[in-house]
Amino acid sequence: MTPTPILSPRMDGINASPASVLRRRARELRAAGRDIIELSSGNLDFPTPDHVIAAAHDAALRRETRYTDVDGTPELKRAVQAALLRDHRLDYRLDEIVITNGSTQALFNALLATLAPEDEVIVPAPYWAPYLGQVRLAGATPVVVPCAQNNGFKLRAEDLQAAISARTRWIVINNPVNPSGALYSSEDLSGIAAILLQHPDIWVLADGLYEHITFDGAPAPTLAEIEPRLKPRTLTVSGLAKSYAMMGWRIGYAAGPSALIRAMITIQSQTTSGASSISQAAAVAALEGAQDVLAERAAILRTRRDRFADLVNGCSGLSCTPPEGTFYLLVSCAGAIGKRAPDGKLIATDRDFATYLLEQADLVVFPGEDLGLSPYVRLSFANPSPVIEEAGRRLKRACEALQ
Repeated sequence: MTPTPILSPRMDGINASPASVLRRRARELRAAGRDIIELSSGNLDFPTPDHVIAAAHDAALRRETRYTDVDGTPELKRAVQAALLRDHRLDYRLDEIVITNGSTQALFNALLATLAPEDEVIVPAPYWAPYLGQVRLAGATPVVVPCAQNNGFKLRAEDLQAAISARTRWIVINNPVNPSGALYSSEDLSGIAAILLQHPDIWVLADGLYEHITFDGAPAPTLAEIEPRLKPRTLTVSGLAKSYAMMGWRIGYAAGPSALIRAMITIQSQTTSGASSISQAAAVAALEGAQDVLAERAAILRTRRDRFADLVNGCSGLSCTPPEGTFYLLVSCAGAIGKRAPDGKLIATDRDFATYLLEQADLVVFPGEDLGLSPYVRLSFANPSPVIEEAGRRLKRACEALQ
């Protein structure tokens, strides 16, 4: 009999990332012969740019296959330094930058290095689910602040003020927001900044992973950019996964005060150590090469966004507003709640609705329950146009079949 491991108390309330669970389920169903359309994934269907792949190939041929410094190669840190100055007018020294194995690790390193039991982290909802898990793994408590749809799913200054306590250590500001696609303007952030200036012990975790996927020419500013007085207590986090379609290359980065960066490097030295040398060479090419691909792909995604939003809003019981950024539709399924599937099963929650779509329409969607907002589901439009059209047809049929 295989013994059961004795798990740490820190595992209480911690589950696998919902996105990873859905990806695995989609693979299993495809392997079983099902024609699955995956609308839950954070993957883009665009290829990694050719010059980025060529840079990785060249680095491998040069035998650049040894360990790098834990905090990243000097070449990539300089490229990140230049990108932050170019895109956000933020000037960081190299000792204020760390390269990580994806942006997720940058977030976790910072939280693990700074949080203690009884500490609190403010997380606006809807949220990316791992924010909560990471805070709990670090021994602290996430304080979820609901953000109303009538405010564009964005945090209001007065709601932030109400959530702050003597134990608040961080606030997470994701811009643009996964899962809602909401985009904080400079004006939006100014109100938040005004509150934070009144609380000098609260730090800002500025997650800008989707910063280059915005529509209608709108930028995605960071708090340190619009309020320089917050820069000494802001960690600016991003990565190359979404902007350059480099999901599997696993390169993220963070920039902030050198003391925090040193602590994060110490954490990283005891866990994963440095990021892949080949991936770092590719990242240099992405950041230093022509940036035209960013606008070109954002334009393609905007066309897909508009079409998919039209298809979704044509489905009985569903409604959505086209997002300002990311590649997700946050869809209200309130009109489906309380109905029954053809087999008689009651659709009581958004998770039930997601299960129904999987079982009856071969669509994998992300339940809003895992994002801090019900009754909603998140749908990705980072799929080719024929896939979006077919997904729309399946959604429509599935909604019409509810009674």
